[in-house]
Parts: sequence; C-alpha cells; structure tokens
Amino acid sequence: MIYTKEVELLNNKGLKTVDGRVKVIDEKEFRAHIIDNLLDTIVLGVDPHLRRLSYWVAYSAGVQLGVVPASIQELYTAMGQGKVKGFTVPAMNIRTLTFDLARAVFRSAKKINAGAFIFEIAKSEIGYTDQRPLEYSSVITLAALKEGYHGPIFIQGDHFQLKAANYLKDREKEISQLEVLLKEAISAHFYNIDIDSSTLVDLSKDNLNEQQRNNYEVCVEISRYIRKLQPAGINISIGGEIGEVGGKNSTPEELDAFMQGYLNSLGSQAGISKISIQTGTSHGGVVLPDGSIAKVSIDFDTLAKLSEIARKKYGLAGAVQHGASTLPNEAFHRFSEVGCAEIHLATQFQNMVYDYLPLPLKEEIYAWLHTNCAGEKKPDWTDDQFIYKTRKTALGPFKKKIHSLSRELKDKISLVLEEEFSFLFEQLKIKDTKNYVDQYITLLKTEKEKNYFLGEEKDLGELEGAD
Repeated sequence: MIYTKEVELLNNKGLKTVDGRVKVIDEKEFRAHIIDNLLDTIVLGVDPHLRRLSYWVAYSAGVQLGVVPASIQELYTAMGQGKVKGFTVPAMNIRTLTFDLARAVFRSAKKINAGAFIFEIAKSEIGYTDQRPLEYSSVITLAALKEGYHGPIFIQGDHFQLKAANYLKDREKEISQLEVLLKEAISAHFYNIDIDSSTLVDLSKDNLNEQQRNNYEVCVEISRYIRKLQPAGINISIGGEIGEVGGKNSTPEELDAFMQGYLNSLGSQAGISKISIQTGTSHGGVVLPDGSIAKVSIDFDTLAKLSEIARKKYGLAGAVQHGASTLPNEAFHRFSEVGCAEIHLATQFQNMVYDYLPLPLKEEIYAWLHTNCAGEKKPDWTDDQFIYKTRKTALGPFKKKIHSLSRELKDKISLVLEEEFSFLFEQLKIKDTKNYVDQYITLLKTEKEKNYFLGEEKDLGELEGAD
C-alpha cells in the first residue's frame, strides 16, 4: 500500500501524532504493516510531501524504538588506542533492494551479537541508484525496525570525491558542489564520511609532500567543513585516502607524507579516524571477456604495515580496504589478522541480486543499457564485459520495477544474501562486537520536528566518482 493522504500516514491503527510528534502506539501493527506501507510510499510514491513525511515517521519510530543513527568515531578511537582489536568492520554499499538486503544484514548481525558494521553509499551511487541520502538512511532504519534490531546504526558517505579535471578547472566550484552534498548527507544522519581527495594526488611532482599536497590540503578543508555541520553531541567519523583504488599500491612514505601534511595543516581540530589505501584491488573487480572476474592478489603485507603505522604513529583505527567484495572467499579471514580497520563491500551484493532477477526483466535492463550506455563501451570489450561494467547504472531507472518484484522472490534474495553476510561477518570476526559498540557509542535519541524533513532537495547535477 502507498499512502496517498497525510492523515492516513500519520494517524492510523499503529501511529498517531501527539503535540507535533509522531508516536508508535501499536508496535506489532507498526512492524507488520506500517513499515511496508512507508517503504512503498518512499520508493514508489510520487508525492514528495508524503515521501518526506515517511522519512519523519521512520526517523521518529527509530528514536522511540531504539534504532538511532550514530558515528562510529569513539569505537575507532578505541581501536587506535589498542583497547579494541581483532576484527574488521564491514562497510556495505547497498545499491538495490536496499530494504530487503538491509534486513538480511540485521538478521545476520543479531545471530552473532554483531554491532560493528556500516551501511554506506558512494557519491556516484547516490546518482545512478536514485537513492538520495534521506531515502537511504530512512530505508535502512525501517529495515532495522522490521527485524527488531536495537542500537546505533552507522550510515556512511563513501567516496565523497572530487574530480581532478573539474578541480583544476575551477577549484572553488568543485569543492562547493561537494559541500552541498555533505550538507545534505549530514542532515540525513550520515555521521560517517569518507573524504576521497586522493584523486588530486599528482605523481608528476618531485617529492612525496608535493605529490600529496592537494590531497591533504583539500582533506583538511573538507574536514573543517564537516566539523562545522556536525550536530551537537556528534563527532562525525571522517576517513581520508592516499591511494586511488585501481592505481599503484600505497607505501609507508606516502602515508607519512599525507598524515604529516594533514595534521600540520589541520592544527588542534579533530581529524580523520582511518585512512584508505591501495593494495591491488579495483572497484567491481576486473571483468574478463567471458564476464567472469579475474582473481586478484591483495598485498596483505602492505595492508598490515600501513595499518600498524596508522595506529601506532597517528592514533587512527587503521587502514581501510576498498574494492573487496569480489575477492575469493578464502581471502576474507586475512583482513582481521593483519589489523585492517574497515573493508568496503559492494559489487558482489549487486551481482547476487542480478542472478535472481527474472529473465524478462534482465533482458529489458540489458536492452536499456545497449541503448543508453553504448558510448561507454570500449572497442576491446565483449558484450559480457559491457553488461557487467554498466549494469549498475540501470539500478536507478529500474528501481521501482525491482522493488515491485514479488514478495516471495524478494524474500528468497534476502535469504541468499543473509548467508553471504553471515559468512563475511564470521570471516571478519565481528561476532559480539555489539558489546564494544554498547560500551563506546553513546546513543543520542534526539527527536526532530516534522519541518526538519520537509525541505526541498537540491539538484546536485551529475554525481561522479568512484564506487
């Protein structure tokens, strides 16, 4: 059911408004029916006012029932101090069927008492999946409520990136556009932000400091902007990056050059809590002519060395591994062993959803790709390579059709992904990390008025960047 009137959304069997606040009055009814109606209104609804009211209800119900957006900063501080160790935090980019996949995450987490996990969406993904920050955070919240999960939820802006060509052409414009996105994301309860200014590294310069200068200076500028926007009582977790994923592997010397330049420029203000590096992976994996994914060899020695330097020398949680979801299963246990703080996972979840889409829908999507993305096909690509590399861009245009799949099929996909998440959580050793989260993370149950959610969404233009 899609809500078509404000009164049916805000006053029904499970909800009512009291003194300008929305209250859950029947939790069983709310979980059984209202959550699904809110979800349909958010994803399928055409009335922007009702969609924004749904965001308000989702947030308010979360605060009331113990599902609260939070920063993972204090846990990462404890990791940097050596008080907590032995696991790697998975950060999961959910590109499609966000509600159903998030439900699978929460079920997997509840089974092992896990709390240290992150939902994230990259700057580019916000564009091509048609998931604005408030929609993303609201759907994640609804999924947690549906599964009866309690505690903080960590929502992250991934690869909030600057494009080097645009930066060199008009520095202020490029930074200003990123600031607009940051303002929207933080307002949508993204209390974890990964700044990616590594695109500005200039390897043509003579020394490491000059190579990293644009990177660390812009990272400082954006860090300060984030601190100005963060709500009272929230210390947003910020990540930096020194190596562009898919490029050459990072070195200790590059880490030192970035961190020393960053800290000297930042001064006494709170800085980043982790650092992303390059160890041999690429986003989405390397697709072969037959559509399969090439095996990748991660430089675990570099990951271990840079994580140790990040912790012992700079007090960070450690290094972050990007582009890891298409790695072989036998690789994942290594990340916690080498002290990797966080690992980013995305493409494999998308691939698994595509495996279960009905053939007529897939054929419709692939025909759309051949029409709308033909210009992206490189001369040496096979059709399989073209489809694999471009099909993520169809997730926004086909979002409503994918959401409208039968409940039976969506439940099947969710169960398959639950097995995947459970495997990854076991390998990354996040069992019982709910205890650490409860110890270090303070829940701020801040109620917000309806008008907070009713502002207009600005056109951000084309959201380019890594994913």
